Amino acid sequence: MPAKVQVEQTGVFLQKPDFEAAEAAFYASGGKPVKGATSSSANDKWEKKFQALELENKTLKKTVDELVSRISKLETRLSSIDGGSTQAPKAKSPAAKANGAGKKAEDEDDIDLFGSDDDEEANAARDQRLKEYAEKKAKKPGPIAKSNVVLDIKPWDDETDMKALEQAVRSLQMDGLIWGVSKLVPVAYNIKKLQIVCVVEDEKVSIDELSEKITEFEDYVQSVDVAAFNKI
Repeated sequence: MPAKVQVEQTGVFLQKPDFEAAEAAFYASGGKPVKGATSSSANDKWEKKFQALELENKTLKKTVDELVSRISKLETRLSSIDGGSTQAPKAKSPAAKANGAGKKAEDEDDIDLFGSDDDEEANAARDQRLKEYAEKKAKKPGPIAKSNVVLDIKPWDDETDMKALEQAVRSLQMDGLIWGVSKLVPVAYNIKKLQIVCVVEDEKVSIDELSEKITEFEDYVQSVDVAAFNKI
């Protein structure tokens, strides 16, 4: 097998000196064995090696030429893509670097690390909105406290007209007072009391005041008691 020929990307034939020496010896001997050869077989060996090297050299030269052509085309294409300039960017001079550093420092000075007037205005606007919300919430009425009350209203005797008594009681109208269901409950000696339910708003209606108003119907009412009192 012929020895492998080494070729750099620049197309330089590294074994050219050996090749030229072998070629010169071959032609000098007129095709005969060179000095130091001991047989015709050695001459044939060198002739075959020479022919193999010559063929390999031609092949490698062709390959290198193709690579150089492709690289040239690639550089042309890259130049067109880059706008026709393949030169590397020029290094900045010390003066330009100093100007750039100064400009960067000025930009950094423009940055306010401790807040600005815009931040103060935003905080003031936020505080104002919170204040307005708190005032609005304070003005908004809260849940109305109500109570469910059961009253026991006793008549004078068994001859008291209980229907007239109930009508008199229900005739009392107050802001925050709502009358509910009622019934007659036996007490003793055929006497029945009126048990009536009402719902009152605690801030508007006083149960003591309501009881006094009921007892003002002296013709029907003997007494008023609170049988049950529950907050709603």
